[in-house]
Amino acid sequence: MLSLPAELTHDLATACLAQLVDGMGAEASPVVVDAKPLQRFDSSALAVLLELRRTCLRAGKTLVVQGQPQHLSDLATLYGIEALLPSS
Repeated sequence: MLSLPAELTHDLATACLAQLVDGMGAEASPVVVDAKPLQRFDSSALAVLLELRRTCLRAGKTLVVQGQPQHLSDLATLYGIEALLPSS
């Protein structure tokens, strides 16, 4: 299982995505991401998850996000992308 960091803002998004993509290769499908650690984040967290999802799909895998903080779920709903980031 992959984990998001406690902080995921615009300044940290590129490094976080690279780390997740590196870890994704060793994961079976579905690739599970633990979002529980997220405490300070902005919409960049959604961008990271969406890009990770695209990378998973290109590799023939699916993505599941566990433990989404309510604010992250609310942002996904606001942007109309909640179906793209399924939770378990």
